[in-house]
Amino acid sequence: MVQNKNMAKSKTQFTCTACGNVTTKWAGRCEACGEWNSIVEEAPLSSGPSAATLGTTRGRRIELTDLRTEETPPPRTVSGVAELDRVLGGGLVPASAILVGGDPGIGKSTLLLQAAARFARMGLKTIYVSGEEASAQVRMRAQRLGLTQSPVQLAAETNLRDILTTLDEERPQLAIIDSIQTMWSDSIGSAPGSVSQVRAAAHELTAFAKRKGMAVILVGHVTKEGQIAGPRVVEHMVDTVLYFEGERGHQFRVLRAVKNRFGPADEIGVFEMTGKGLAEVTNPSALFLSDRGQPTPGSVVFAGIEGTRPVLIELQALVAPSPHSQPRRTVVGWDGGRLAMILAVLEARCGIPFAGLDVYLNVAGGMKISEPAADLAVAAALLSAREDAALPADTVVFGEISLSGALRAVGQTENRLKEAQKLGFSSAIAPKGGKSLTVDGIKLNRITDLASFVGETFGAG
Repeated sequence: MVQNKNMAKSKTQFTCTACGNVTTKWAGRCEACGEWNSIVEEAPLSSGPSAATLGTTRGRRIELTDLRTEETPPPRTVSGVAELDRVLGGGLVPASAILVGGDPGIGKSTLLLQAAARFARMGLKTIYVSGEEASAQVRMRAQRLGLTQSPVQLAAETNLRDILTTLDEERPQLAIIDSIQTMWSDSIGSAPGSVSQVRAAAHELTAFAKRKGMAVILVGHVTKEGQIAGPRVVEHMVDTVLYFEGERGHQFRVLRAVKNRFGPADEIGVFEMTGKGLAEVTNPSALFLSDRGQPTPGSVVFAGIEGTRPVLIELQALVAPSPHSQPRRTVVGWDGGRLAMILAVLEARCGIPFAGLDVYLNVAGGMKISEPAADLAVAAALLSAREDAALPADTVVFGEISLSGALRAVGQTENRLKEAQKLGFSSAIAPKGGKSLTVDGIKLNRITDLASFVGETFGAG
């Protein structure tokens, strides 16, 4: 009897809802991610034999093919929305699993309902399954967006078994599940939205899509850290992971690919939220710079690369005397640690101190920049704000700064300059190095180190 009780206890496991870490006992704080009150008790996924003891029954032989076998790749289906097709790598691939995450209220359901309507008009049999809204509520949104004539089938259900049964009978070419956190399987003894339920639902839907040749799009909620809620293994299961980003105070929305087995990662699509849904933005550089007025201190235009497309973005900096003993360093849309590095290099290599000064840095338009090519533009914005001297309005800046103060060349310089020339800019400041090139209408000023840039641009350093 004691042995059976110990065996029952050993089957109980505790899982962190934030990172998916599994432990044998409950704790108030997760040892893996440090999150408080995130560990819950869950039943194991299977009470059968372990992987090491599968038993004596042999499985069926799997089919093997030769690597040299020539097969025609499956055709992609384009939606007609160029920004969405760009992020997907050229269109929707059959038998693919796509995970779309984003903040609540950012427009995920609106985007996918518009995408479902577009794909249905292109001839794909499409089913939209909502676990958060009733069918009447989805039709109400479709009426507001002008999509009521699209041949999209709707369903409001959260039972995974019923959803898979319906998909097996209807045989759609595209299924949209909104959202994966609301799905639940009756074979898992835990609440909907738990780690076990999310993992099981994602696995079943992905395996079903591969087996039936159906494309499936899963909507995922995100945590306060901006990551898709649930175990990280869900992102490994699917073929493509997309994040829908944006600030609620701005009308711009950015669809970013962070993983794509069928196309380039880090590709972005830009949309604008309007009264009739999301409208694609074909020229995001012009949109991000549309509110830029006369040249002001602290304002610099950065020529960046997002995926395969060049994008011009305005960086805004403000440097002011601090009334506090500890000056503030506030960053929106960029890495705060990299800002601290730029300030340290300016002080150590150029002799320009920022002690006793509050520093604020903002990426205009709600964009988020991650590439190191923005270092020089950030340094230029900080110096411009500190010295109260505006840079010329027709100048773009890009380049990476090393800890020694040297400037490193960045990739796709020609594409950056061509985008700047197309939008009316006539000069650019970039690192010296790389292949020599010229772009008609752009005067390129190449600089070797940060001290030279400070001396030539602001007359100090």
